Amino acid sequence: MDKRQAITLGQLLRQRRAELGYSLRTVEQRSGVRNNTISRFEQGEFATPAPEKLARIATALELPLEQVYGAAGYAVPDLPAFKPYLRTKYGELSDDDINAIERYATRLARKRGVSLTGPAQGEDE
Repeated sequence: MDKRQAITLGQLLRQRRAELGYSLRTVEQRSGVRNNTISRFEQGEFATPAPEKLARIATALELPLEQVYGAAGYAVPDLPAFKPYLRTKYGELSDDDINAIERYATRLARKRGVSLTGPAQGEDE
């Protein structure tokens, strides 16, 4: 992770902590990561933060792990396909609603020349 990524990650964590109204001590209690370590993350001082600590902080701050890992420049865990994602994230939507969203996304992707399956093997995202 370069310095820019470290700063971006720190800003993300600090901003979310402020949104939740959490102190460093609160995040420490929720994550089990020492508050001085969290402070150093927020200040962009770590070049290679431990993924396990990032995961615990992400959970404490109610941030998607993919967002935190992405900010740190780490490989993002495999994401679900679009339809299962919609069902999981937006369970209150009916099957008809989910199918309509999927059809719209497919049409829009075709129009823009984008693949909904993501980049090809070896391509950057």
